[in-house]
Amino acid sequence: MDFSFLVSGILSITWQQAVMYVVGAVLIYLAIEKGFEPSLLMPMGFGAILVNLPLSGVIDQISEGVGETHGIIDWLFDVGIEASEAMPILLFIGIGAMIDFGPLLANPKLFLCGAAAQAGIFLTIIIASALGFEMKDAASIGIIGAADGPTSILVSQTLGSNYIGAIAVAAYSYMALVPIIQPFAIKLVTTKKERAMRMPYRPQGVTRRMRLLFPIFVSIIAGLVAPSSVAP
Repeated sequence: MDFSFLVSGILSITWQQAVMYVVGAVLIYLAIEKGFEPSLLMPMGFGAILVNLPLSGVIDQISEGVGETHGIIDWLFDVGIEASEAMPILLFIGIGAMIDFGPLLANPKLFLCGAAAQAGIFLTIIIASALGFEMKDAASIGIIGAADGPTSILVSQTLGSNYIGAIAVAAYSYMALVPIIQPFAIKLVTTKKERAMRMPYRPQGVTRRMRLLFPIFVSIIAGLVAPSSVAP
C-alpha cells in the first residue's frame, strides 16, 4: 500500500512558506509571552502559518485527482469582505465599543489630535506617490498614516489596491509594536521628571447620558455629511 500521501504535504513545503512559519511563530510569541496586542498578533501569527500549509485546503487550491477545492479562508474573504464588506464594519463596531470618550468630552481640545492623524494620511500618500506607487496604492498605503488597521483594509479593498495583504500586515504590525516604539518616542520628547508625574484620570462633567448620546450624534452627523462613511 502506498502511504506517500502522508508526507506529500511536508515535501511540498517551499522555503518561502518556511519563512512564514517563522514569522507566524514570532507573532504568536510576542502575543503570548510579551502581551503585545494579543487580539491582533495571535490570529495574524496563526493565520500566517495556516495559509502556508500546502495542500491543507484552507485556501483555494488545485488538488491532484480532485481538481479545485474552495478553502474556508477564501470563502470568508469572498463573503465577509469581497461581497458584503461586513467584517471591516464589525471590526469598527468592536473598536468603537471599546473606546472611552470621557477624556475627549471632558477636554474637547483633544479633537486636535485627530487632525494629526489626517495630516499623516496626506503625508504618507505624498511619499508613496513620490516612490512610484499608483494613486490607488498610495491612497491605500496612506490610510496607515491614520493609525487605523481596519480602515486600511477597507480602503485598499475598495480601491482595488495590489498590496492589500501587505497593507493589512503592515498596519496591524506597527499598531502592535506601539508598546515597543512608544517608550522610545516618549523619552525623546520628555524628561525623567516629567515622566514621573502622576496624572490621575478624572473626566469631570461627563455624564453617562453624554457618553451614550455622543456616538449616536456623531453617527447621525457623519451619515448626513458623508453617507458612504456610515454604509460603505
